[in-house]
Amino acid sequence: MDIAVIGTGYVGLVSGVCFAEVGNNVICVDQDKTKIDKLQNFISPIYEPGIEELMEKNIHAGRLAFTTDLAHAISQSELIIIAVGTPSLPNGEANLSYIEQASMEIGKAMNGYKIIATKSTVPVGTNEHIQMIIAMNTQHAFDVVSIPEFLREGSAIDDTLHPDRIVLGLDNPSLAEPLTDLHRAFTDQIFVTSIRSAEMIKYASNAFLATKISFINEISNICEKVGADVTEVAKGMGKDKRIGSSFLNAGIGYGGSCFPKDTDALIQIAGNVDYEFQLLKSVVEVNKSQRYKVISKLEASLGLLSGKVVGIWGLSFKPNTDDIRYAPSIEIVETLIRAGATLKLYDPIAMDKFRERIDHPSIQWCENAMEAAVGADAICLLTDWEEFKTISLSKLIFIMDQPILIDGRNVYSQEQIQGTGLKYYSVGRPDLIGVSRPKALTR
Repeated sequence: MDIAVIGTGYVGLVSGVCFAEVGNNVICVDQDKTKIDKLQNFISPIYEPGIEELMEKNIHAGRLAFTTDLAHAISQSELIIIAVGTPSLPNGEANLSYIEQASMEIGKAMNGYKIIATKSTVPVGTNEHIQMIIAMNTQHAFDVVSIPEFLREGSAIDDTLHPDRIVLGLDNPSLAEPLTDLHRAFTDQIFVTSIRSAEMIKYASNAFLATKISFINEISNICEKVGADVTEVAKGMGKDKRIGSSFLNAGIGYGGSCFPKDTDALIQIAGNVDYEFQLLKSVVEVNKSQRYKVISKLEASLGLLSGKVVGIWGLSFKPNTDDIRYAPSIEIVETLIRAGATLKLYDPIAMDKFRERIDHPSIQWCENAMEAAVGADAICLLTDWEEFKTISLSKLIFIMDQPILIDGRNVYSQEQIQGTGLKYYSVGRPDLIGVSRPKALTR
């Protein structure tokens, strides 16, 4: 099928590349010429493992192209995918201005019948609004469908090529067959429903997963008070097929471009129909407070933070991405700066983006994890990057001023801490003191 994708962010770029990978002809459109120039030279504007290799492969194969010319892309395509951003407004509602602009431009550029598919996350009823805007700007026939995305940053390509399911929201039954055939290249787990139900499925799915995260974080807080181990509790819970083991990793809360935005938007959607979503409001509040557990553990172990040196391992909201949107690290770093601490920051990928967001004289930017630990009174692990899992912890006691490690992602086991001399604080697990001091090392 000939496909145009409007927007080259996470959703648009990954979707476009993966549709090309399974044999479709895809034109990705963005109004940012600098971004398009980079894409045409196989340079991705997002960090996503494997994306640039697939871009180059499919450009050379003639299945993938990038342009700023929206009218040309639409004229050449049967299916138009809207994948522009829907950022949060101050009140939590989704900002639909990019959707509305794209819809108007699509209508003006249409040269015949088109299927318009919305992949952007939008409130229930938005596709009807899109249909109205397009109809006001074209005389050609068209259909609007909702095909929500469920990809995860850091594994977006695999999630797109091998999804758990595809949701097709449509009100024209004749579209079920061609759209099912298109997506069968990815999976045969295809669920066809109404447009409004498809819109709601995306919000409900993310809200439920966010609820699981906040729930296990609440359990972790109780575990700390009663002496239980939340990792063992989560394993036991996860063996119940009704519950499942995914999203039961206690830590410092969720972040990123989806969960915070979508939970706020769903609360607003409920409010707009005069329903108070009390459960989801609590989920959001728990998540906001959870990240400050790192600060309370620092204060408990160091006392006043003014003048203390704190190393930070990990700035992105999750590993394998440079995305810092709603990352717990932002509030933690800002709080430590206000408290008068000196910070030594390190992340394998997200340093530049974080520095664009926060740059302060109290921050030292480090080239590796061990540099961030030198002279530190404490280290806080905020993102569970793979390289942090293989660090030689026994060396830390010889380069830190105080051997305090606060693990916000429960990366390390008791066996890894024993014999290191570290004072180790995690989330929802008993505190550990590696009292067996290792043999001296040369700095």
